Amino acid sequence: MSSNPLDPSAGPSGPSASSDGRADAVHAALAPYGWDRDWADAFAPYAARGLVPGRVARVDRGLCDVLAPEGTVRADTEFVVPRDPMKVVCTGDWVAVDPAGGDPRYVRTLLPRRTAFVRSTSSKRSEGQILAANVDTVLIAVSLAVELDLGRIERLLALGWESGARPVVVLTKADLVPDPVTLAHLVRDAETSAPGVPVLPVSATTGQGLDVLAAVVAGGTGVLLGQSGAGKSTLANALLGTEAQAVQAARDVDGKGRHTTTTRNLLVLPGGGTLIDTPGLRGVGLWDAGSGVDQVFSEIEELARDCRFHDCAHQSEPGCAVQAAVDEGALPERRLDSFRKLQRENRYIVAKTDARARVEMRREGRRRGMIGRAAQQVKREGRG
Repeated sequence: MSSNPLDPSAGPSGPSASSDGRADAVHAALAPYGWDRDWADAFAPYAARGLVPGRVARVDRGLCDVLAPEGTVRADTEFVVPRDPMKVVCTGDWVAVDPAGGDPRYVRTLLPRRTAFVRSTSSKRSEGQILAANVDTVLIAVSLAVELDLGRIERLLALGWESGARPVVVLTKADLVPDPVTLAHLVRDAETSAPGVPVLPVSATTGQGLDVLAAVVAGGTGVLLGQSGAGKSTLANALLGTEAQAVQAARDVDGKGRHTTTTRNLLVLPGGGTLIDTPGLRGVGLWDAGSGVDQVFSEIEELARDCRFHDCAHQSEPGCAVQAAVDEGALPERRLDSFRKLQRENRYIVAKTDARARVEMRREGRRRGMIGRAAQQVKREGRG
């Protein structure tokens, strides 16, 4: 009789005891990667077919590394190549693969994702690209070696909120800002652009803030996102306690680095939980992130409730509470400009794939044009 806990014929005490033993063995093997009872329930139909569960740790040219109960296995994704790029196998996915013995082994299906971090591609086909799946925390790495790009933080936060995960802003290389007053000022600037989001200054060099960051991702899955040179791989190594990820020095002139991480890799943290390290992001386009944008600019949404018109564009309309807040200095004008920019971009992305949204976008453009012309007419009459 087979001693393999995944073998359907294994177990001396009948089908029920055998099945329970296999389930316990699978749970024990996969729990460090995030496996739980809900995933087990979702996988049950595939277990009945003799397939094996596992989590995708890396995808490379049609093949992927899967963390399975018996260890890391290499599997082909040939049978799960959809036309929809949003359904391709991605790091962080839970999948069903062939049992041991196949050569090569194949991924047969993906389990439904709980969360997914998605950006728009740079192609002209208006497609989304999934960067990480089934994550609990989105760690937005921002280097303190260069001037803070608050607009970029807001953009990544919008996608982070839209993913369904919890975003956290991580200000890396805090050792380069030795003055505590200056560091506190930079943290406050980031907090202004990230309402309701933790902002953590950390240093992989000195260890500052690493214990707090480790506690944030412990027991779940975090994904590190940011530009090349933000120190993501160095930070991943610090959390792992080992040099698992290759790193290179950033350029002194602009703080940017080369892509030392070329694939998205799922790493197991020693204190519990997993971390997905990603290549540096040059462009980060929004992808149907309307609710995420609203979440990032929650204070503007709150002010907008007091505008005279419910569909106020916060430009030249009379009785605009948002513009009044800008005039009074209560709302930075940069925040309002960034809000408008991301809203426009998101509407454009949605309109490219939704005919109804395109009609609404044209109607909104005409309406705003009429409001602007009416406001100009009022000004002219006032001067006359």
